[in-house]
Amino acid sequence: MLYPLFGLLIGLYVGLNMPLSLPQEYIKFLSIALMAAIDAVLGGVRSAREGNYDNQIFVSGFFVNAIVAMILCYFGERLGIDLYFVGILAFGLRIFQNIAIIRRLYLGK
Repeated sequence: MLYPLFGLLIGLYVGLNMPLSLPQEYIKFLSIALMAAIDAVLGGVRSAREGNYDNQIFVSGFFVNAIVAMILCYFGERLGIDLYFVGILAFGLRIFQNIAIIRRLYLGK
């Protein structure tokens, strides 16, 4: 449990201290990819707590969800439709659902 926390702290430190600015047109793509990644991580934590974690499913879900969400966001931009709102809503609901289940799993044992 210490390794993920240590990695998170290092990532936060590097992310906050790295002088990086993204063009405004990429913000939507980054936000949808970030939501997909958070959803995948919480899904992995949930499945680990339930005892049915599979690394291949986690890694493929992590990348495939992020890539598909960004592709949908891109095509929505090209069509003039804000499809990233749909992705944000869907991933947001899944994130809160996973958090609720993880909380129940921790409190139930």
